[in-house]
Order: sequence, then C-alpha cells, then structure tokens
Amino acid sequence: MSMHMKVESMLGYHTFEVPTAIKHGIGAIQYLGEEVKNLGASKVMLVTDPGIYNAGVTKPVEESLKAAGVDVAVFNRVEPNPPTRLIGEGSTFYKENGCDGLVAVGGGSSMDTAKAVGVEVSHEGTVLDYEAAEGKKPLENRIPPLATIPTTAGTGSEVTQWAVITDEKREYKFNTGGPLIAAHLTIIDPKLHVSMPPHVTAMTGIDAIAHAVECYTMKYAQPVTDAVALLAIEYAATYIRRAFADGEDLEARYGMSQSAMLAGLSYGSESAGAAHAMSQSLGGIVPVAHGQCVAAMMGPVMEFNWKGAPGRFARIAQAFGINTADLSTEEAAKAAVDYMYNLVEELEVPTLEEQGVDPTQVERWSKAAMDDPQTIGNPRDLTVSDYEWIYKRCFNQVEKTI
Repeated sequence: MSMHMKVESMLGYHTFEVPTAIKHGIGAIQYLGEEVKNLGASKVMLVTDPGIYNAGVTKPVEESLKAAGVDVAVFNRVEPNPPTRLIGEGSTFYKENGCDGLVAVGGGSSMDTAKAVGVEVSHEGTVLDYEAAEGKKPLENRIPPLATIPTTAGTGSEVTQWAVITDEKREYKFNTGGPLIAAHLTIIDPKLHVSMPPHVTAMTGIDAIAHAVECYTMKYAQPVTDAVALLAIEYAATYIRRAFADGEDLEARYGMSQSAMLAGLSYGSESAGAAHAMSQSLGGIVPVAHGQCVAAMMGPVMEFNWKGAPGRFARIAQAFGINTADLSTEEAAKAAVDYMYNLVEELEVPTLEEQGVDPTQVERWSKAAMDDPQTIGNPRDLTVSDYEWIYKRCFNQVEKTI
C-alpha cells in the first residue's frame, strides 16, 4: 500500500452504516416471532449448529416463532469455519422448503452461514462470485429478512456487514459483504448465553476485545467506530472474568453481549488488522476455532503494533481499567500489551501449538497472512518477516520486547 493510499485511508471518505435494528434485554427472545412477522416473513429457515440444537438452546426461539404463526424449517448442519459447500446445501434447503426469511441462532458460524445463504438465494451464481475482492461482483440485492440471535458474546456477526466463508479448494477464508448482507434485526438475550462453557466464554470474549482493539487502532478508524470500540473494551474488561467464572451471572452475560455487539459495530465497513489477517488466513488452512486462535495471537500482535499508535494503545489501557495517570504514553501503551498477555493466561486460553498449529510452518502462515486483505488496516506497516516475528512470539521462539 503506497504512502498516498495510506494518507487517503486515514483522511479520506469514511462511511458508517447500521442497517440492523438492535433489540436486547433479559428474556427478549419472546418478542422474536412478532418481530419476524413484521419483517414480512411467514416461513423461516432456522440456521444453527447441531450442538446448540441438541442442547435445546433453539427451543425458545422456535416457540416464539410458532406462537406468532411463523413456520419454521430447521437447518442444523452448521460447521465451524463454514465452507462454500455448506452454503450451497443451505440455499437448496431454503428453496426446497419455500422459505421467505432466515433466523440464525448460535455463534459467528451460524450467523455467517445464514448471511451467505441469503446472498445465494437473492443472487445468480454462488457466494464465491461475490467475494470481496478485485474483479468480483458487488452484491446487488438485499438478502431476505434475517434475524440474528447470538448465543455467544464474541464475533459480533449479529451486526456486522460481513460473512466469513471458507473456500476449501483454495484453503482460503474469504469475506463477502456490505450493507446488503447485514441482518435486518438482532435480538440479544443474555439468557441464551448461560449455556456457554468457560472456554467458549473466554475465547469469544477475547475475540470481541480483539475486534475493538484492532478497530480502534486500525488505519480506517473514525469517531463512531472509536466510540463503540472503547466502550466494548471497557465492558469486556469489567465483565469477562465474571462471565468466565460464573456462567449464570446474568449481569456479566449482559455486559459481555453488549461488548460483543459494540465491537461488531466497530468493524464498520472496513478492514481490521494483523490479528484478524493471521487468524482468518490460518483458519482457511488449519481447522482452528477463530476466537481461540485470535485470543492466542492478541498479545504478540499488540506487542508488535503499539509503536504504530502509542496514544491509542495508552487509551486502550485506560479502557482496560489501568490507572495511567502517572504513566507516560509509552508506559501506558506497554501496560495495555501486558494486560492482554495476562488476560489470555487468566482465562486459560490454549497456545497456538496446543490448538494444533505447527510451529515449524511459520513461513507458510506468514505468507498467507500477508496476502489477507485485512493486513492493510494494521497500524504498523507489515512485511512477511514481521508476520514471522509475530508468529514466533506466539510460539515463544523469540524474546518479548517490552
């Protein structure tokens, strides 16, 4: 990216759009049926994964829809890192069942699957034709009415304008999106979050912090994304340990659900940075859980990046609850980095190696990250050897620098 492009990205033409109505509250799921009916849907495809479905988490969702007279066709085949073939299966299911709306229940994978199915049923071709890349077609039509019901507090996919889909042939995760793909409505009910086990609470919660930190420090930051990112960090720092330690703590669950949603809004419509470039490119090659992967990378990424935006990293330290009054900007920025390392340890996040990532393939992972479109948003310039350093820090192959 040239210097001219960089300055343009910082000072240029910004946009912030929220096509999604955001509704929330303890027990809010009871209102879903009426809300979906108001969107004009009479038969919805309920998109979820087998674990959520078998645990009975979708029951109150189905009850609310049926009580409002909305028919439900259950598609409970969602896989982590949803591949293009799953989207094809979903689109066929949608058409065969005569659906006219979508309801996604679960984590990012379920919501991304529903968005991508929405793209396929409202456009010619497959979701691959609408990859956010040069030479590909932009979306032309609004997807059918979509309601997102997050059961984790992490990806923020309930309000983002992106779906992340895996192309298994290329071993590549790609984005498709824009305002036309966003959910029409999200209902955030912390009661649906109490079934999350501690390790899922940890990895999805740190994913939310990662969105906020990356979007607050990215080259495309703007006042609206700054505002939601900082509050997302503050909420997460306040509530993440409580939610991890006591799954039934509804106040903590509520706080974390708001943190994830605000962090999702902080994505705006732009790129994030190195941690998401790394986790997205790696996730296309190795079957890692996105949140856990990002969580393991955040300390090293922040350690590399703080020099690119010291004032912003110092402000993140404040949002984390660190008393920065007597610290210099540089000291406060470094304190934010240390906070992240400590948080990942406190919440028992497994290392990349423990997640099954081969430490001998650093060169391969680094090249893949360099090619990811999110690299350009990073606050500090990146080369393949910089990515190699970050990966080596993840594997403890190089010394900590702060």
